[in-house]
Amino acid sequence: VVSLFYVMLTTDGGAINNLIVSLGGEPIGFLTEPDWLRPMYVFQHVWRTAGWGTIVYLAALTAVDMALYEASEIDGANRWQQTWHITLPAIRPTIIVLFILSIGDFLELGFEHMFLLLNSMNREVGEIFDTFVYTAGIQNGQLSFATAVGLFKGLVGLVLVIGANSLAKKFGEEGVY
Repeated sequence: VVSLFYVMLTTDGGAINNLIVSLGGEPIGFLTEPDWLRPMYVFQHVWRTAGWGTIVYLAALTAVDMALYEASEIDGANRWQQTWHITLPAIRPTIIVLFILSIGDFLELGFEHMFLLLNSMNREVGEIFDTFVYTAGIQNGQLSFATAVGLFKGLVGLVLVIGANSLAKKFGEEGVY
């Protein structure tokens, strides 16, 4: 994904910047300006990860009994009421399990993805735990410190998963374990 965006957004011959220049604008340094790093990362991350969640939600939606929708239509329910009172309660366990699994990745932003996006011009706004651990441990040789930071990140993720799971069980839902 990053390589595709690199080819599309580079200032020297990138498709997006060529379009901007052909419309009379100035090329934008999408890959070098710090203000563009976060929006680019979010867009690329959504593009990269949306498929998996979509498949899981579609599988959950196929398990909803169609007779419920037919009965609600007879009772006069509109699409919004069907969504609110039938669809969401039916897929609530899936929503909760996916939420618990994703909250564990709260601090996991993807080392490879961010590492490929970083350069000397945008590093100050794009440093994340994983790239910091890499820089401290591999490049600067501070192995103990890098290990401690990585362990802290893992413990925070574990606490978040355990907390979200207990919260789900407290509200009567099925958790991950």
